[in-house]
Amino acid sequence: MIGPPSTAGASIGYDTPGSLACRYGLTTAVPGCAAKDAVNIPSGGSGAIAVVLAYHYPNALKDLTAFSTQFGLPTPNLKVVYANGSKTAPANSPANWEIEGALDLQWAHAMSPGAQLILVEAKTNSNVDLLQAIDVATQQLAAGVGGQVNMSWGGAEFSAETTATYENHFAANPFNPGNAKPIVYFASSGDGAGTSWPCVSPNVVCVGGTTVRKDPATGQLIAPVGSQATEVAWNLGGGGVSAYFAKPGYQTINPSTTNREVPDVSLAADPLTGAWVYYTNSSTKASGWYVVGGTSWSSPAFAGIVNNKSTSFPLSSAAALTKLYNNKATFTDVQSGWCGSLYSLTASTGWDNCTGVGLPNGNFVP
Repeated sequence: MIGPPSTAGASIGYDTPGSLACRYGLTTAVPGCAAKDAVNIPSGGSGAIAVVLAYHYPNALKDLTAFSTQFGLPTPNLKVVYANGSKTAPANSPANWEIEGALDLQWAHAMSPGAQLILVEAKTNSNVDLLQAIDVATQQLAAGVGGQVNMSWGGAEFSAETTATYENHFAANPFNPGNAKPIVYFASSGDGAGTSWPCVSPNVVCVGGTTVRKDPATGQLIAPVGSQATEVAWNLGGGGVSAYFAKPGYQTINPSTTNREVPDVSLAADPLTGAWVYYTNSSTKASGWYVVGGTSWSSPAFAGIVNNKSTSFPLSSAAALTKLYNNKATFTDVQSGWCGSLYSLTASTGWDNCTGVGLPNGNFVP
């Protein structure tokens, strides 16, 4: 527990909504995009962003409101849904899932403050319960104008992941195909070497991570905003080649491989220059400011950016990914750094297994 962000000098190295929006083209850039200088926050956003979480997060609205007040964001519009349909909340899990929920909700809201947030709570962290929560998230978005589903979690790949039993959960609207709403699914590439499910699904946008290069004395980027030197691959970011999924048609990269490769895109993730999060532990009742990182941050932030920048929502994850891979000029390439087991993967010119096509820039339109 550190902070709060208003403490003199405490926020120099850590990201606020204004500094992240400055780097990724949601607001007018100021030189260096330091948190103390980038005070403009994003506006806009529509539809809804659904966050799929395991267990109950009882202080979600309290914490989200404190975060929004601190940074001048609009009052959040949060709806909480229990995926099993019960009126009784799932059990609490303050050890890790609660702060995961805080990170997801606060940074999706930070990038797209006009979108409604829907927190869908699975009974447990089992695949069965999480898949049920994904279906409920889809139904919630389909009842409106559509939007984004964020899944900042993952696990090891398994041979059945390619079957309809699993893949049907990421269809744009498997419950009403005659009136499908535009829904896109996002997942974290992981905070360790290798690939993970559901990020490897060809019907999921897989979001990797970077390290932001800042001057430790000023908090400013060491290179101009939008240049290739502002960020490097995060050494703990997940990525690689799927063990089971074939390469989808939109992924015309690495002709030497025949399987799906991840990540697709990347954003800041390194906790050493991480994001401010306000969190209340339901067990200890302690509240305060934390600095949190990981691809669990980059995924909801990118979901928020897609929501904010969309002139009309992409019809599906496959549609969003097809446009992403065919509009590389709307991304800033990350050309240095490494990741993977024993740092065996490197960022390089063009797409790579550490950072995908790179970082969204001011020209990005989903």
